[in-house]
Amino acid sequence: MKKIGIIGPNNKMCSKELYDFGVQLGQQIATKDRTFVCGGLGGFMEAVCKGVKLSNDTFNGQTVGILPDDTTANANPFIDTAIATGQGIARNIIIVRTADIIIAAGGGAGTLSEIAFAWQLNKTVLCVTQFDGWAKELAGTNLDNRKSDLLIPVSSIDEINQILNQLQ
Repeated sequence: MKKIGIIGPNNKMCSKELYDFGVQLGQQIATKDRTFVCGGLGGFMEAVCKGVKLSNDTFNGQTVGILPDDTTANANPFIDTAIATGQGIARNIIIVRTADIIIAAGGGAGTLSEIAFAWQLNKTVLCVTQFDGWAKELAGTNLDNRKSDLLIPVSSIDEINQILNQLQ
């Protein structure tokens, strides 16, 4: 079972266009052998989880939310398994460490921290270049000289699916 990390803006920073893209993304990349791990809140995280739950290949337990709070009350309605960490933004490292590969779109400071953690943990991040934010800004770059080619620019859902299918 591949664990796909989903990182991007919360409700306050997620545009309608990015939300709609997230729903389409979730619908098109959901398979019976993929689970999705995210921060469990709204915005891009919710959109992708919603798309996963709308897909024909959804199953119970497929969406996992690693929440910052000490309660699961704020989990978006498309999270199957909500994990209350009580860790605040420190939960970002848990999301990244749990994922086998990460998809980043848009993003502010939280997404930036997750991309930096992914870099340090030698995890590939598929950086969507269609929307402004850290994912687009960092796509194709190297954060330092210790590693390279981890922040892969992607411009379509088809391209994301092609890369994910190569991992199987």
